[in-house]
Amino acid sequence: MVRKSINVEHLARIEGHGDIHLDIQDGMVSRCEFSVTEPARLFESMVRGRPFHEAPYIASRVCGICSASHTLTDILAIEDIFGVQVTDRTRALRELLVYGSFLQNHATHLFVFAAPDFLGHKSIFPVKEADPETFEGALALKGLGNELCTIVGGRSIHPITAVVGGFTSEPSAEEYLRLADELERMVDRALKSVDLFSGFDAVGLETAGDMLAMVEEGTYPVIGSDQALFVRSGQRFKADDYEAHIEEYAVGHSAAFLARMREGGRPYMAAALARVNASWGNLTEPARFAAAKAGLRPPELDPFANNVAQAVEVVDSLVRCAGICRKLAGDGYAGSSEPVAFEVRAGRGVGFTEAPRGALFHDLELDAAGRVVRASIITPTSQNIANLEADMRSLAQKLVEAGASADDIRLDVEKLVRAYDPCLSCSVH
Repeated sequence: MVRKSINVEHLARIEGHGDIHLDIQDGMVSRCEFSVTEPARLFESMVRGRPFHEAPYIASRVCGICSASHTLTDILAIEDIFGVQVTDRTRALRELLVYGSFLQNHATHLFVFAAPDFLGHKSIFPVKEADPETFEGALALKGLGNELCTIVGGRSIHPITAVVGGFTSEPSAEEYLRLADELERMVDRALKSVDLFSGFDAVGLETAGDMLAMVEEGTYPVIGSDQALFVRSGQRFKADDYEAHIEEYAVGHSAAFLARMREGGRPYMAAALARVNASWGNLTEPARFAAAKAGLRPPELDPFANNVAQAVEVVDSLVRCAGICRKLAGDGYAGSSEPVAFEVRAGRGVGFTEAPRGALFHDLELDAAGRVVRASIITPTSQNIANLEADMRSLAQKLVEAGASADDIRLDVEKLVRAYDPCLSCSVH
């Protein structure tokens, strides 16, 4: 009997703490576990009894990168309860805020976490000497995402201007136009990033599960739609009916809840790759051309392609946000962004957005005084872990059959985990 184990304790270059455990016996992968070792953070309990207007700012602390998404998703759940209808201008500002966090996250993940794997380095710091243009480009993209979130949300993380019904303040026309110029200047650099990541070699793999993304006819939605789609099965549902389609469950080797499709029990992936597969034709023209040049077209089922999908979304975000800023500067959106009037009432509401790492659901129940009775948050990473484990097993088995060494198996499995861009702290919210 030939047996070997591959263990990675506290995997580097991801958000949070997680371990990999692989056992290989007689040429077969007998154990494959991705263990989230973070302690429970209890955000769903933390908001109970709190007034509704405090809940979004508590929820934003789930994540320092996706804080805008958590804030807005909580606000959407509250507005669902109160029956609030916001203006087109408020919707545009919310879209800018979400895309600001896309730029923050994707630049960090692509260049700080993922790129060193393919460039032969253990961290981003040697890249500064070996390829200063790539290093400076990464900092510039991340900095622009920070600036966009700061100008629209009041600060770079944990936004304070977004409230139920609108925004408490708004940038000036001059600031919008300056932002538009900066966003447009960054497009060429982002296009080079797509070329960079599409040129990296990776083990070919087809994901084991389905893919979940927000959809809306004629657009590439990240906020504002209540329609979700399992891309491979074609199963479509409304966000407030998510419990009929998504099942959370626990496993003994991980502190995070995992998720699977309720019908059939299949795991699934929620990520940039899911969005590109669902809405490829609605990318902005430069992003769609860049994706086509990189060979990223639906159906793309290789989870390693999530890196390229994020790079394409950076291009899309820059082009899309520049257009939104110019339209806001010219009063191109109806209505004011000032909070609309509403009445507090009891009820249950579901907020649904696309966070940088994938589909995000917030489910809230309020009493007649507007205090939180119950809260449930389903983050992208908690939805991805089961599919990640299944893909890890497939990848490891493929490498074993090809005669790969333990070191090569370890490196490629680590690359796969980082391609998923997990946030393990979010997964134990």
